[in-house]
Amino acid sequence: MSALTASAIADLLARLELAPENPGAFDGAWIETTGARVESLNPATGEPIAAVRSCSPEEYDRVAAASLRAFEEWRTWPAPKRGEIVRQVGEALRAHKEDLGLLVTLEVGKVRTEGLGEVQEMIDMADFCVGLSRQLYGLSMHSERPQHRMYEQWHPLGPVGIITAFNFPVAVWAWNALLAAVCGDSNLWKPSQHAPLTALAVTRIAARVLAANGAPAIFNLAFGDRRAVGGPMVQDTRIPLISATGSVAMGKQIGRDLADRLGRAILELGGNNGILVTDDADLDLALRAVLFAAVGTAGQRCTTTRRLLLQKGIAAEMKRRLVQAYGSIRIGDPADPATVMGPLIHANAVADYRRALETAVAQGGRILHGGKVLDRPGFFVEPTLVEAIPHMPITCEETFAPILYLFEFDTLDEAIALHNAVPQGLSSSIFTLNMRSAERFLAATGSDCGIANVNIGTSGAEIGGAFGGEKETGGGREAGSDSWKVYMRRQTCTINWGETLPLAQGVKFDL
Repeated sequence: MSALTASAIADLLARLELAPENPGAFDGAWIETTGARVESLNPATGEPIAAVRSCSPEEYDRVAAASLRAFEEWRTWPAPKRGEIVRQVGEALRAHKEDLGLLVTLEVGKVRTEGLGEVQEMIDMADFCVGLSRQLYGLSMHSERPQHRMYEQWHPLGPVGIITAFNFPVAVWAWNALLAAVCGDSNLWKPSQHAPLTALAVTRIAARVLAANGAPAIFNLAFGDRRAVGGPMVQDTRIPLISATGSVAMGKQIGRDLADRLGRAILELGGNNGILVTDDADLDLALRAVLFAAVGTAGQRCTTTRRLLLQKGIAAEMKRRLVQAYGSIRIGDPADPATVMGPLIHANAVADYRRALETAVAQGGRILHGGKVLDRPGFFVEPTLVEAIPHMPITCEETFAPILYLFEFDTLDEAIALHNAVPQGLSSSIFTLNMRSAERFLAATGSDCGIANVNIGTSGAEIGGAFGGEKETGGGREAGSDSWKVYMRRQTCTINWGETLPLAQGVKFDL
């Protein structure tokens, strides 16, 4: 039985101003959309929660036009005033944290602590962006010409298209939308087909803050499929930047479409993340990290650990501990606080899980634990350990499910080569107490991923650092550090305050 009764779900939806059927577009006002009706399913039961009506291409165009109009006003607001609006958005999210976190759990199956953590990530991102609004710095450079001053400044770029995936239905929006907002950009959100309700709820909350401050409608939404919304957005020259999170195949298509119009891209695509555990590692620490990184979100994070490389001296002991720990993982209703692992997102994800394990066994893998689909309502599977052999083709693919492939290695160089021998390059980790091994892993000849950790797992990145990866992960960077620069346009300025006109590089041009 679900921890959330039908009446509790109805009350939650009412508190967040969601109806049994909802419009799927916002441009400062909710548009009664006319596209296909899409039901959001509770993956813990397979039952519908509520429905959203998709956009037509014409309704998408209306939202995009409104985003451009909002940008033209918003870019004139001083950045610290933009930061104040984002601060208030963060406060509004704080006020709704419990309900939003529960909605994340209900709609995408994250356990309660992860649902709340995702909302906290939005709040943290707002706090980060408030400070950033007073730190959009440009450099001052010395000119080679006398009585000249040269510097660079950063201007707002334009409307930003944000395409998010189901597994982080709102946090990834915040990485982009709140950062874009303090940079002076409006944004247009295309949420996942599997997670529209969380997007509608967050948009309503942010829109109320804008309206209370007389701010333009910079937080817009267009719900729909690739034909009605995704394709038109990527091809829309009014939108100079597309930030897209999803599969490698999706990212390649978006990259091609943007290249045709010379648009900008932030691509956050597949991950196939590995953890190396050396003979001198703290195995208690490594075990806890692997469990969260491999089983958290039912293996449906782009940063999920999918490959575990064990040095031969500790391999047998680590496998024994993992099998024992996997046997104690509580699988069930994600709304129940006792649950550790919830469901997969839909039936197709369950089918992918089955196919991956069948393929792994056919390629020489051996299942050490799990491997079964649970016979109960919803989309539940067992977290699975697979003893693998090097260069099994299936281990070079990303399966969005709790499948962990175990490898053994002799030397660190061998492990790094095996670790890097996949197309993806998002997150990575090594567990070792040897300083030289740690530094070797972090060196230019070590991990080839965008994120490299020592003695922590591959998932759970903080917003203060830039998030993203290399190779088929797409190369994009979001959230912290200097990720803000891609949401702005750089302008190099030179001022001649003298009475002569010297040319650079000593060029003479006298008439």
